[in-house]
Amino acid sequence: MHIECTDCLDLYINMSNAKFEVFVSSRNSQYYFRLKSGNGEIILGSEGYVSKQGCLNGIASVKANAPYDSRYERKDSFQNYTFNLKAINGEIIGRSENYVSSAGRENGITAVKRDAPVARIDDLA
Repeated sequence: MHIECTDCLDLYINMSNAKFEVFVSSRNSQYYFRLKSGNGEIILGSEGYVSKQGCLNGIASVKANAPYDSRYERKDSFQNYTFNLKAINGEIIGRSENYVSSAGRENGITAVKRDAPVARIDDLA
């Protein structure tokens, strides 16, 4: 199999720049994380956490569960496609943005699988 150099470069840029951002909401003072791909696009967001440690534990769970396709719950409605990432116990640990097609959603899942395990954590809180 031959891989174009530009494909390798794109993969490297996405992997090396992917990051989880931890922040506090001014609305409710809870901690949240968002996963950004190498191009800066938000590909996964969290529920609110009361503590920063809880938020960091959520990130660890995303990193552990992201590679497994069985952990993704795909949701469809008219021109609105989303996914939830679930832990092994069925708890939702991340939610996607809205996509206008199922193909777009699958690209989002692929990005989370690729980026989450290697993403760094930026503490903005």
